Amino acid sequence: MEYKSPAKGPSNEEVIKELTKDLEKSCVREECVNKDREQPYDINNDDDKTKEDDDCSSKACEVDEIQNDLEEDEYFVDEVALKDRDLELTEEQRQELKIQSEHLKSKGNSLFREGEYVNATFTYTEGLRTCPLIFEKERAILFANRAAAKAKFMPDKISAIADCTKAIELDPVYVKAYLRRAHFYEEADKLDEALADYKKVLTFDPAHTESICAIKKLEPMIQERNEKLKEEMLSKLKDLGNMILRPFGLSTNNFQMQKDESSGGYSVKFNQNPT
Repeated sequence: MEYKSPAKGPSNEEVIKELTKDLEKSCVREECVNKDREQPYDINNDDDKTKEDDDCSSKACEVDEIQNDLEEDEYFVDEVALKDRDLELTEEQRQELKIQSEHLKSKGNSLFREGEYVNATFTYTEGLRTCPLIFEKERAILFANRAAAKAKFMPDKISAIADCTKAIELDPVYVKAYLRRAHFYEEADKLDEALADYKKVLTFDPAHTESICAIKKLEPMIQERNEKLKEEMLSKLKDLGNMILRPFGLSTNNFQMQKDESSGGYSVKFNQNPT
């Protein structure tokens, strides 16, 4: 800190006072902050209520995120740890664990039939944590069954779709997994993905009635949706074009798209006086 000293120089008292001035101000500010922190929110103070509401809203979001993470953890299957475990197993131990996982699958199936979908999901998960990785078809069934159970109580189908995808990776000819995933895709309004799964089923069973009917239903729905999206996009592009052309006294009506039937391409024709 610089001092503009008078000719005779400051006294010792003046120097000490100057040095402690900022320290006193800092203590006063800290004391005020501490007092504010100790005071409860005034229910009649709108600013305090708004701050409290914002804090509660933020905390509620955090709680929801934590809850979602906990739910995912509850159903998480650590395949890296399973791989390490399986390396230490004898063939007899592998077979014993396979039998245990089959019992868990049967128990899960019973719970599913009884409408105990959450418990069924936990049981299938336990089966996946038990079954050795080498038994891919058995694990595929557990994943597909768990997907069916999840879809019964989870609000979105993302996790169920992921389980079906895992089942298909383990058993690429597992028709039931394709069908379940197609159903979940439909419920999630992912029509293109659902259509692809139904078509895949027909490669295994060309006479599969459900898939044939679903394809006939989905194809016009997808076409209608695409046409609607195209119209919306063209409308937005037209609005943008009119905004750009307006300063020049023009609009998109001055330009007409003409299709060349021979090439399938388009050309633009300018019309000075559109009707």
